[in-house]
Amino acid sequence: MLSFIVSIIAKAIQGQHREVSILLGRVNINLDLKKLILFLAISVTVITFLNGFYSSYQVQKQQLQSQTLKNHNAYAAKLVSATDRFLLAAQQQLAYSAKILAIQFNDANTLAQEAQRLRLQTDSFNSTVVVDKNGVVLAHSPLSLKLKGQLLESDGAKQALANKKPMISEPYISAVGNLVIVISHPIFNSQGEYLGYIGGTLYLKQKGILHDLLQVHFHKDGSYIYVIDKNRRLLYHPDVARIGEQVFGNPVIEAVLRGESGTRQLINSQNIVMLAGYAPLKSASWGIVTQRPLDATFAPLDDLMMNVLYRTLPVGLATFIFIWVLARLISKPLRQLAETAKTLDNPSTSQQLKQVRSWYYESSELRLAMLKGVGLLQNQIGLLQHEAQTDPLTGLHNRRSLELMLDQLTLQQTPFTVLAIDIDFFKRVNDEFGHDIGDIVLQSLATIIVDVTRENDFVARTGGEEFIVILPNINAKSAYQLAERLRMRVSETIIEPVGSINISIGISGWPLMQLSVEEILKQADQALYKAKKTGRNRCIIDSQFIQSDDSQFIQSELVEQE
Repeated sequence: MLSFIVSIIAKAIQGQHREVSILLGRVNINLDLKKLILFLAISVTVITFLNGFYSSYQVQKQQLQSQTLKNHNAYAAKLVSATDRFLLAAQQQLAYSAKILAIQFNDANTLAQEAQRLRLQTDSFNSTVVVDKNGVVLAHSPLSLKLKGQLLESDGAKQALANKKPMISEPYISAVGNLVIVISHPIFNSQGEYLGYIGGTLYLKQKGILHDLLQVHFHKDGSYIYVIDKNRRLLYHPDVARIGEQVFGNPVIEAVLRGESGTRQLINSQNIVMLAGYAPLKSASWGIVTQRPLDATFAPLDDLMMNVLYRTLPVGLATFIFIWVLARLISKPLRQLAETAKTLDNPSTSQQLKQVRSWYYESSELRLAMLKGVGLLQNQIGLLQHEAQTDPLTGLHNRRSLELMLDQLTLQQTPFTVLAIDIDFFKRVNDEFGHDIGDIVLQSLATIIVDVTRENDFVARTGGEEFIVILPNINAKSAYQLAERLRMRVSETIIEPVGSINISIGISGWPLMQLSVEEILKQADQALYKAKKTGRNRCIIDSQFIQSDDSQFIQSELVEQE
């Protein structure tokens, strides 16, 4: 309730009377002050608690996400290091075998034994093969492949024969239908003559040392690993069915294939938000990505925050009881102030506030503040009434103020003349110079009208370039003279950057032949329309308004002007 009353005073000071009325209207709700204070205190307590709870959750969530990303990046780097070591060791094994075979390349038994030894000794390869320079298989292991004497025309074989250097092939379908990669090493004799190569194959969709190396999940928490080659083909994935699939549009894959190492949050191909760490290999154009679903990352935190919430409930209950007791103590002296706050816009409110007995400092100060606020509110109401009757661009009266003025003149039976004024070709000004310059023209015209008219004349802007001047107690001749003086003054005034402008004026007056004020205004508009139609930059007086003693003067002026 304290903040409610203070808000009323603040809005009253700022002139926001509509909002003050809305706030005052809310007091009509059938709630006593004790309940309002209790509601406010509990709301503040709950909001503060929820804000702290939410802030704590967000901070821990951010820290957990950041730490998870760092862990995955570190784990990806660790797997890259282990895979690089494995590939390097495999190449070293092949290089050693190539030296042995270079000496005894024509010995079929030696070729067969070395192929068998290479496959079984370290379990690095799913199969091994010795191929001559023409691509014919000389030996292989295991023997169940039955490739001896066959010409290998697989992509890996062609790459090895063409490059004649140590290499890791791109994935391809082997002669027996396996998706494989080949690690090969060329065989040269002592004279440097190319004899062929020895290669070891890794079956990507079958169990092997590469699978054993990558299948170690460090937390069993939904994390998984995949390996991608430069063609965006999956070399390893927990879902064996996806091995060999090409993946496009994944920002992590694009980054790791550019040789970048880092972390990123992304949405994978199954539309799951993932936290990923990635790193590229040095020994091959591969990248390793480790990632974990975001929901799985935050699941432990959600459980933790629920436990915190349960543990704080007893303290929260005790706090609510304390607030309830305190609200009862505070509500009594504030009740009178709350009742008085319903009628802040009532002139008698000040006297009512002075009669309120505020027995403690805060309520006393609040009563003084309300007294100040009531005074300011009354002033602001007056200011709002003025603003409601004023055109904001020119500072002249507006149509609402014009209607009030006309009602007052007709009620007092005061005769008056109406000048309906319109700027000639004002649209051209806006089109050529812009609306900002158009506003300057309107303001300049308003200044000229006020300067030419009398102090007690009424000047209003009723539309875009339309103005109305009410001249009390003036006859047709004098009104016409004033209108002509105004028209000439406007045409002689230079308004930068437009230059000079012209106006047309229609004139009528009241009372006239029992016509209503609305009809008089309509006659002035019709006279203005006639001035526009007959060439603009002129004053036309309504024929019914021409008095007999002025007709000769006005008629001669019209003829001369035409």
